[in-house]
Amino acid sequence: MSAHERWIRRCLELAARGAGHVSPNPLVGAVLVGPDDAVLGEGWHARYGGPHAEVHAIAEAERQHGAAALCQATLYVNLEPCSHTGKTPPCADLILEKKIHRVVVAMADPFPAVAGKGLARLHEHGVEVITGVLEKEARRLNEAFVQHVATGRPLVTLKIAQTLDGQVATSTGDARWVSGEAARHLTHRWRAELDGILVGRGTARADDPALTVRLCEGRQPVRFVLDRAGTLPSTLQLFTDAFADHTTAVVGEGATPVYEDGLRAAGGRLLHMPVAGDHFDLAALLDRLGRDGGRGGLPLQSLLVEAGPGLATALFRHGLVDRFFAFIAPKLVGAGTPSVSSLGVARMADALTFSEHCWEAVGDDLLFRGYRNLI
Repeated sequence: MSAHERWIRRCLELAARGAGHVSPNPLVGAVLVGPDDAVLGEGWHARYGGPHAEVHAIAEAERQHGAAALCQATLYVNLEPCSHTGKTPPCADLILEKKIHRVVVAMADPFPAVAGKGLARLHEHGVEVITGVLEKEARRLNEAFVQHVATGRPLVTLKIAQTLDGQVATSTGDARWVSGEAARHLTHRWRAELDGILVGRGTARADDPALTVRLCEGRQPVRFVLDRAGTLPSTLQLFTDAFADHTTAVVGEGATPVYEDGLRAAGGRLLHMPVAGDHFDLAALLDRLGRDGGRGGLPLQSLLVEAGPGLATALFRHGLVDRFFAFIAPKLVGAGTPSVSSLGVARMADALTFSEHCWEAVGDDLLFRGYRNLI
């Protein structure tokens, strides 16, 4: 591993600490390294609207070593320093002000207001700029940000838990629990890191899920439930618990659910969306969530779907699954509820495949991670 790779990898580690707190901003970490290869300062973007990673790293370096040390330092950062004024001043200008002579960057920022402008500004003012170090790893870390910039939609992660024979429930409908405790802990970590979580009407009615983060520390996600006709009972946890203000019920145009007044009074919202036949236009829904479905009306950058067979099948059929995470439990139940229904595949050659995939052990279960859409 080269020195540049070593320090960019450290940037990625630091950046990941902001997961669940900075969206719709990207995850960014920064390290200032002196000519003797000693760390002068580190930082990461810790919260949306707060100082950027470069600001924290530079401030720590100045406190510990004085401003003069920065002139001989190399700044490592996993994403191109910004060159525009948003909620904070441009980081490129701060780098020039502190006379940092070299900047090593993993990837350019795809956001149109930056998109190479920060790197060009540094280069024009005599800063040595090195790019493309661990770029693939950097894009993977910020894949939700990259996806949203490119498409305007959130990165959609479909998560299921199934038995060896592909069932998500027994013939009586019992589904607790298919996967083990370690898998449930990991799922709660995903909930804390991603912007929103979505379930369909069938799952909401059958399981009355809370969709909250309980098995680890972290922020609560925005919760979405699909209820086309507005017929779900008003007693569900999604409408009545302490996080009802995090709930958005997605209903068809003209639907007037009985829980509407209570949900609005609790701070939640109703979102009317077009229906195609007997189903939501899921692509239109993702477009809408990408615009203002997040906290406080911010763009929703990432969405975890904990779907039953109907919603999972619809998402696959319409090509709307970006990542597929499937826990495979070492259990057999025979007849039950399959995780996915017909996808219209008549030949094995036409089966859905994944551009990238891997397997890992999670407790007693196996976790399949597959990518359908890679930006």
